[in-house]
Amino acid sequence: MNKIDGGVTAAKGFQAAGIYAGIKKKRKDMALVYSTVPANAAGTFTTNVVKAAPVKWDIKITKESKFVQAVVLNSGVANACTGEIGEQNNLRMAQAVGKALDIPAEAVYTASTGVIGKQLPIEVIEEGAKALSSELCDSIEAGSLAAEAIMTTDTYSKESAVHFIVGGKEITVGGMAKGSGMIHPNMATMLGVVTTDLAISKELLQEALSENVKHTFNMISVDRDTSTNDSLLLLANGLAGNKEITEKNDDYENFCEALSIVTTDLAKKMAADGEGATKLFEVQVVGANTEEEAIILSKSIITSNLVKTAVYGSDANWGRILCAMGYSGVSFDPDVVDLSIESAEGKLKLVEQGMATDYSEEFATKILSAKEVKAIADMKQGTASATAWGCDLTYDYVKINADYRS
Repeated sequence: MNKIDGGVTAAKGFQAAGIYAGIKKKRKDMALVYSTVPANAAGTFTTNVVKAAPVKWDIKITKESKFVQAVVLNSGVANACTGEIGEQNNLRMAQAVGKALDIPAEAVYTASTGVIGKQLPIEVIEEGAKALSSELCDSIEAGSLAAEAIMTTDTYSKESAVHFIVGGKEITVGGMAKGSGMIHPNMATMLGVVTTDLAISKELLQEALSENVKHTFNMISVDRDTSTNDSLLLLANGLAGNKEITEKNDDYENFCEALSIVTTDLAKKMAADGEGATKLFEVQVVGANTEEEAIILSKSIITSNLVKTAVYGSDANWGRILCAMGYSGVSFDPDVVDLSIESAEGKLKLVEQGMATDYSEEFATKILSAKEVKAIADMKQGTASATAWGCDLTYDYVKINADYRS
């Protein structure tokens, strides 16, 4: 496996574009990802009962369409809680792209992000679809423009790509994602598009994606808010020329590994770019009875506001970590737990057998002052483990969300 530069255009046969269409005041606000040939498609979506119009459309497309060839995305307006008008506008969005590319509307995924409750400026969207189709390109730069165009409160765009070999053929997986706030998906991410030139059956593609998100995007949280628009879309067009993967063999496992590298990278970038965040906060739980318990414990820690504020203040207030574990719903013996912290500055055990060690507060603060900080909880109960990613909680999170519509 080799990580490479690029995103959604890294794989053969994929083009992209990102433009300013006029939805927002100034920043780019529409993106398009296009496969030059029909592709198998898979998706995972928000578990929120309130689902945006594009999510409903994409769920239907994933289940019913024989192929997908394009993904159109807009930022600035979520098209959520918009009723029948919102669904009609979403259809017009897909139809506009379909017309511009000469493909069926049912071969077009849609995705929207932004303010909930506002109707799409559909005429602007339709003109934007025409402009996007004329700007399509397979360059790395075109993929980066698309990644930039889907940003809302993100401070930087998020891309990742990797090469690997299947049956003597070079395969590429590339992706882009956006998300900075309202991130607690329990499915995928706020918006993500992953592309690959691998030939793989639609059924296995969906199975690989559904399994993948359990350990990647499902393991991140910024603010414990699950969006109405969360969508992760995966397209595989087969242009690498490998023999189609139709069973869970070594080739399938290699693809799953490559997919995990890309999605883990994107997920961590999202967590690190949490609204107002200054640090990526990683939590690893080891020695748990089951993986499910390890997942629950690790996510309980990264979602604790008291833990997050302690990380922001570089305060080794380890009691908050144990407390968050204690109310997670998982049964364990706190008197045997070890807690450690780690960063580029070093590693330090804070708790052994449920009690504080004779650690240096000064060294602990130095470790926690790094841009990427890890906490490790050893439960000493079993062999299961899990890793979750979050961020610190700062004054700026409140400022950003208090002024979001201003």
